[in-house]
Amino acid sequence: MNDTTKSLPGGKYVLVEFEDGIAWVMFNRPEKRNAMSPALNDEMRQVLAALETDERCRCLVLTGVGESFSAGMDLKEYFRDIEHLPRPELLQIRRAAYQWQWRHLQHFYRPTVAMVNGWCFGGAFTPLVSCDLSIAAEDAVFGLSEINWGIIPAGNVTRAVAAKMRQSDALYYIMTGQTFDGRKAAQMGLVNEAVPRDRLRDRVRELARDLMSKNPTMLHAAKEAYRAAVTMDWDTAEDYINAKVEQAHFADREHGMQQGIHQFLDEKSFKPGLGTYRRDSDA
Repeated sequence: MNDTTKSLPGGKYVLVEFEDGIAWVMFNRPEKRNAMSPALNDEMRQVLAALETDERCRCLVLTGVGESFSAGMDLKEYFRDIEHLPRPELLQIRRAAYQWQWRHLQHFYRPTVAMVNGWCFGGAFTPLVSCDLSIAAEDAVFGLSEINWGIIPAGNVTRAVAAKMRQSDALYYIMTGQTFDGRKAAQMGLVNEAVPRDRLRDRVRELARDLMSKNPTMLHAAKEAYRAAVTMDWDTAEDYINAKVEQAHFADREHGMQQGIHQFLDEKSFKPGLGTYRRDSDA
């Protein structure tokens, strides 16, 4: 059920729909295969900032209107049309893209899921990888086609690919520019799983509901701990994660650990591994 009691962020190049705690955030340039322009990037920055404090958003799903997720950066509007600009203005436009595509999206407070419903090319790999989890249609088409245009996967596309794909796979598709489908993307670990197109939205909705059943404070702390620890040595990671645990317990309004232990030891009503503890709050 959509909640229309408050105004929706976005509205032109980015559409937002709410459904029982899920914010469906959609690239809205279907006539351009949802290629990302400077105007779209500015609007997406505003959308993410608005949704992070909107109680209607307990899980964010990023997808595209029509038959594409996103064809990457708009070659005309993001490259040709701005190449004549003074360097400071050019950097502002680049910074606007990076701010939402990886900096904000990676650290978004609520869980995020990429729903790859069609074409996913070049620059679109960055927000795809920046989402916590991802589900693709089996027939979705992926490609790192920059080499065919006489350029390389820039921005942070190469870094995003390196974070998810093994070296042999990453170099193969970066150097050949060949495409691959959702099944192959799942096999390589670029996405979590691929499902038939007619099941895509239902599977993403199911995953989002599972994520929303968890303690939100701990869910955010868990993903932040992982993203930081993966670049640390073991000793540094141990110190950081222990500090993150203490920080999360202090911030947790629903006292999840105490509730879980009480329900397991005292009430005998909670069995770890068979679901989540009974939450008395949606804080």
